[in-house]
Amino acid sequence: MRRLSALDLFSNNSIKSRRIISICATKHQLHNINTHFEMGAEQYRPPLFSVAPMMEWTDKHYRTVARIISKHAWLYTEMLAAETIVYQQGNLDRFLAFPSEQHPIVLQIGGNNLDNIAKATQLANAYGFDEINLNCGCPSAKVAGHGCFGARLMLDPKFVSEAMSVIAANTDVPVSVKCRIGVDDHDSYNELCDFIYKVSSLSPTKHFIIHSRKALLNGISPADNRRIPPLKYEYYYALLRDFPDLRFTINGGIDCVDEVNAALREGAHGVMVGRAAYNNLWNTLAHVDSAVYGEPSSGLTRRQVLEQYQVYGDAVLGTYGNNRPNMRELIRPLSGFFYSEPGNSLWKRKADAAFLKKNITTVKSFFEETLVAIPDAVLDSPVAELPSGRKDLFTKVRGLLPPPYETRTEDVVVNSQS
Repeated sequence: MRRLSALDLFSNNSIKSRRIISICATKHQLHNINTHFEMGAEQYRPPLFSVAPMMEWTDKHYRTVARIISKHAWLYTEMLAAETIVYQQGNLDRFLAFPSEQHPIVLQIGGNNLDNIAKATQLANAYGFDEINLNCGCPSAKVAGHGCFGARLMLDPKFVSEAMSVIAANTDVPVSVKCRIGVDDHDSYNELCDFIYKVSSLSPTKHFIIHSRKALLNGISPADNRRIPPLKYEYYYALLRDFPDLRFTINGGIDCVDEVNAALREGAHGVMVGRAAYNNLWNTLAHVDSAVYGEPSSGLTRRQVLEQYQVYGDAVLGTYGNNRPNMRELIRPLSGFFYSEPGNSLWKRKADAAFLKKNITTVKSFFEETLVAIPDAVLDSPVAELPSGRKDLFTKVRGLLPPPYETRTEDVVVNSQS
């Protein structure tokens, strides 16, 4: 039996769950629900806010500092290829292990081989992830081109439904898909709906994370794929209308917590933030618990966050062998910690110099060497007021919705038998 996700708990069938839920209204009414649900011995809030999986960014070190700052944000791993998990069975801790404090956490996998996807899911079970997500949105040439997975899988919903069925059959945690709104010229709203309908009809998938741009698979960089295709939030909100039994998280172009709340007020089930949660780490995540979940602010200062992270960093430094993780890997998640603050540029220069000094052998000594660049007023102040976002990001979206989708049941029947 699959374990219900936070999103499942809002469905009509949620009363059948043995999980415990308590609900009280907040300013976002039905969408910013102050909800607890139990998974084992832990209690998590629903994924109103999540940090996107980002290759070489959302590693366990980033997730550690992110969790110190926000107790309720849902965190995702970097995408891990199913083949990597299968072929690294003797070294799985390096790829899959994480501190228990990082819950709630989602494992994102990628692949196009059902056997390897099944094996990878089985191997991941021992690590206790709270959800498993399949990447159907990465447009990079390495993944969607030579690798023939990621965003390219949107062109084969039958395979995606098979992959999701395989994942669900080999785990007892919820499953989800992260995808774009289209690929190349396959970018109409009806084509997106065909993908959603077929995958959700032919597999247990009930949660989709929608990056509100299409993917271009013509060799442009992932950065250009985040810039050139236009955002079409109207596609996302139309999915809410046309698939009321499914749950959707919106992703793409949302740069601060104020804009997260704007999406939730407009009816989004959840919001996923990417680069802003990394490049502007403190000013983004430090507002999540209070502004999104309605919890009192922790009152932590940057200095207190770094003191906790230092304990973690010195405990894991070099423990993988071959000097991994090294100092650069542990400090990299802090690159946006002092974004736009006095002393930020000087701190980065001092950090670059400290990496080369032989006497800097601990995270503690690294901080002692470099934090002199940051004024005490920055280090010792709690998070400032919530930064304002763009006021018009979703104001006109309801007037742009495409015509309702007409389910083409015969296509699903034919494809399921082919």
